[in-house]
Amino acid sequence: MEIIRTVNLNLWYGSKQVLFDINMGIEKNRVTALIGPSGCGKSTLIRCFNRMNDLIDECRIEGSVIIDGYDIYSEDADPVEVRKKVGMVFQKPNPFPKSIYENVAYGARIQGVKDKKELDRIVERSLKQAWLWNEVKDRLNESALSLSGGQQQRLCIARALAIEPEIILMDEPCSALDPIATAKIEDLIDELEKKYTVVIVTHNMQQAARVSDYTGFLYLGKLIEFGETKQIFENPREELTEKYITGRFG
Repeated sequence: MEIIRTVNLNLWYGSKQVLFDINMGIEKNRVTALIGPSGCGKSTLIRCFNRMNDLIDECRIEGSVIIDGYDIYSEDADPVEVRKKVGMVFQKPNPFPKSIYENVAYGARIQGVKDKKELDRIVERSLKQAWLWNEVKDRLNESALSLSGGQQQRLCIARALAIEPEIILMDEPCSALDPIATAKIEDLIDELEKKYTVVIVTHNMQQAARVSDYTGFLYLGKLIEFGETKQIFENPREELTEKYITGRFG
C-alpha cells in the first residue's frame, strides 16, 4: 500500500531546474533508498516530502506530493502538520546543545505535553526504539554533545520518533559515521520498518542493497529507474542504471 505518491513533481531554485517530472510511489512500512551521484537531486527530493524546501528562498515547486491521500502542497495544507507526520534525520548528527532528555522531549513539549510522567514515557519509549536507552538511561541529564557520533545520530533518530511520525526521512544518516556505528544504524532501520515508512538517501550502494526494499536511481534531477531493490541491482532495465551500479560512471 502506497503512503507517498509524487505526480509530475518539478522543482526550481531560482531559474535552475533541479527536479524533472518525478513520478514515484513509496510503499508503507518499507524502506526505500534513493541513490545517484552527488548533485542529482536526491536530498532535494526527500525534502519535498516534509516541505523542508519551503525554507529555501526562490524555491518553486510544481506538481503534487500526496501523503495518505492528501496533497501536502495544496493551498490548505499546513507545513507544521506535515512535519509532524514526516520526521527527518540529517547527514551530520545535529543534537541540540541540551541534555539527552531534553533533546528527545523537545518535540513533545512543542506539541504542548507538560506532564512530567508523560514526557518520561515518551523519552524512554523513543530512546528504546532508537536502541539507545541502555547506553544513556543513567545519564539523561548529561549534554547530548558528550555522546559519540553514532550515539548522537541515534539520539537524533529518537528525537524524530518522539513525535510519532508515520514516515522517517534519512538524508545520508551514516556518511559521518564509522563502520561499527553505521552497522548499528542499518540494524536499527531494519527494526524501524516494522512500524514506520523509511526513505533513505545514500551514496553507499552496498548500504542501499542491504537495508532497502525498493530503490530509486536519480541522475541529473530525473528518476531514471525505480523498482524492487533486488531487481534494480541484479537486473536493471535502464543502461544508465547498470552503468552507475557497476561503477562505470558517477
